[in-house]
Amino acid sequence: MEKVINFAKEFYLDEIKDYITYISLSQQTKNEDLKITLQQIAQIEKGHAEFWKEFLEKRDEKVPEAKLNRLRLFLLKLIAKFINPVFLVSFLELGETGAVKKYYQFLQEGAIDDYEKERIKRIIIDELEHETTFAKETEKLGVSNIRDFVLGMNDGLVEILGVVTGLSAVYINNPFMVAISGLIVGIAGALSMGIGAFISVRSQRQVNEGIKEKMEIIFDISPEKAVHEFKNKLVESGIPEELAQEISQKIGKEKNSLKKLLVEEVTENEIRSGLFTGFAYLFGVLFPVLPYFFASSSLIALPFSVTFAGLALTVVATIVSVLSGINVKKKILEIVLTAFFAAGVSYIFGSVMQSIFGINI
Repeated sequence: MEKVINFAKEFYLDEIKDYITYISLSQQTKNEDLKITLQQIAQIEKGHAEFWKEFLEKRDEKVPEAKLNRLRLFLLKLIAKFINPVFLVSFLELGETGAVKKYYQFLQEGAIDDYEKERIKRIIIDELEHETTFAKETEKLGVSNIRDFVLGMNDGLVEILGVVTGLSAVYINNPFMVAISGLIVGIAGALSMGIGAFISVRSQRQVNEGIKEKMEIIFDISPEKAVHEFKNKLVESGIPEELAQEISQKIGKEKNSLKKLLVEEVTENEIRSGLFTGFAYLFGVLFPVLPYFFASSSLIALPFSVTFAGLALTVVATIVSVLSGINVKKKILEIVLTAFFAAGVSYIFGSVMQSIFGINI
């Protein structure tokens, strides 16, 4: 029972936090449609919080005090003045990916009555609908790859930090060589990442176009075949065959709807995706490389390189943590220590190579 109560208190605080967040974002946006959407979602989150409050009071448990995170609200409002709130929602979703799983686990394992089970099911559906709503909003603005920027920048930072750290042990007296080498590797990495993203999106689009052409032919020659394929997909997803048969027969009458269900629509632009991914990687490269252009020794540049990279990673980790509700210290340690570990191993390897081959440049 204690575990159930602790979860309920956690859920209550999370829902209150979300309510305050969406209300704050709605106050910052000038887009009336988005403002209404955010206010509606805020009220739904408030209803969720009230349910958990009733849940605790029913068991004679004290409802925890919801303390405002003023730093979080200040940061939200500040950033929302310069960028669309949907950008922030994209970050917020980073911390919400496990919410539905937690609710589902609680639904399966919690000691709750039938009424409470139905309410929790409704909450799960609400949360899933919120994710769908914000996914559509990000698609409208073309910012659905905001997470890719963070990941791409992180990749560039970590990989090139490892490169320049390892080369510092080899080219101790030639920091310019380290800088140029790191920049060359960084540009090559950015091109590789960008081209990879371009080819991936373009290939998926071409595959889907081929499937669409095939489906057009099937619909014209044998509509029953298309309905049968849809039924098989439903069965493969775990839906009982009888129910799958019924659904496919009903949807099969709508040609356009059935085509959308059978063929995944690729809305992402391959050129934008390639440029976005490559730029994010290259931006991350700059932090560890720059000190080597100005230092007289690689060993002098190295601590600055590590510091700049660490600060950049800390800022990214802090922003993501504060906006998404993830523990700040835990996220910073996770990202920064991983990068420093890679850099340390690279330096050791560079030192070993320098000793073996006697490089002294």
